[in-house]
Amino acid sequence: ISGGETTVTVRGGGRGGRNAEFLLSLAVALDGHAGIAAIAADTDGIDGSMDNAGAFLLPDSVERAVQAGLNLPVNLTNNDAYSVFARLGDLLITGPTRTNVNDFRAILIDESADSSEPRRPSR
Repeated sequence: ISGGETTVTVRGGGRGGRNAEFLLSLAVALDGHAGIAAIAADTDGIDGSMDNAGAFLLPDSVERAVQAGLNLPVNLTNNDAYSVFARLGDLLITGPTRTNVNDFRAILIDESADSSEPRRPSR
């Protein structure tokens, strides 16, 4: 569990927010390791300029992204995390909360899952 606002260096023209981008970066770094889930969200209900508070990264997110024809490293380079999580149906949408107590992130690691070897999604 962590809190605080992350910093994003915008280089691409995609849609996103810092919380969705954090999760997309995590997904790329995990490279399909099993048993890891995460959430990142802004407590005010708005991640950047989009309608989501953040997103969820589920143990099968990378596999579903590959099956949907998404290229996660390219989306990350283009700062286009929103499109990835929207396509997967994994956006966290709360609407404005009228409060702001910072961003938060939580990562859950299922130790019973074999996360020592990456799961390579079939194409």
